[in-house]
Amino acid sequence: MKHGKKYLEAAKAVDRATLYDPAEAISLVKKTAVAKFDETIEAHIRTGCDGRHADQQIRGAVVLPHGTGKQVRVLVFAKDAKADEAKEAGAEFVGADELIPKIQNENWFDYDVVVATPDMMGVVGRLGRVLGPKGLMPNPKAGTVTMDVAKAVKDIKAGKIEYRLDKTNIIHVPIGKASFSEEQLADNFQTLIDAINKAKPSALKGTYLKSVTISPTMGPGVKINTMKLV
Repeated sequence: MKHGKKYLEAAKAVDRATLYDPAEAISLVKKTAVAKFDETIEAHIRTGCDGRHADQQIRGAVVLPHGTGKQVRVLVFAKDAKADEAKEAGAEFVGADELIPKIQNENWFDYDVVVATPDMMGVVGRLGRVLGPKGLMPNPKAGTVTMDVAKAVKDIKAGKIEYRLDKTNIIHVPIGKASFSEEQLADNFQTLIDAINKAKPSALKGTYLKSVTISPTMGPGVKINTMKLV
């Protein structure tokens, strides 16, 4: 993959062989975020889990204290009083069966998170093939299948993010924006790591956090010393 001048210049500041303390890594990542837009800072956590085994799956959600810096649009599947609660809590889109053809036939994806009340999961289940591959399917573990739709919407708006293993057993999640202060990014990062440490599967043998890297959207990755994260 070819990189541009800005990337190569930024990459000079990072020693690829060094495992940095979290605070140093965050400071470096802010310096290497040199794009003309406010880059997202992401954490990439390679685990020793084998997601093919149900007892080594990791999936959950955590509210980052300073949010993600992104405006998150929420779609809620709910009826009657619950639909009203979702609207009052700030959900951009609220509906029921009538949304199914819009999503299936019109490829409508103007939302970032989908929440549903348990009684609507029969309806939402029909969208599994469409929402599943995009990571949008509501899930009880992530707190997106719930009767308390107002709390779910408010948490998501406040900076709740979902984490889960991808096919290569890596977790990719945003921890903020390049415009955040180092303290805000450090708080968010630590909150995420605490949640992931708590989610360690009891069936796992061997190393849990194999490598942790943080990077801006367009910049180089900075490796963090995992011994400092236990």
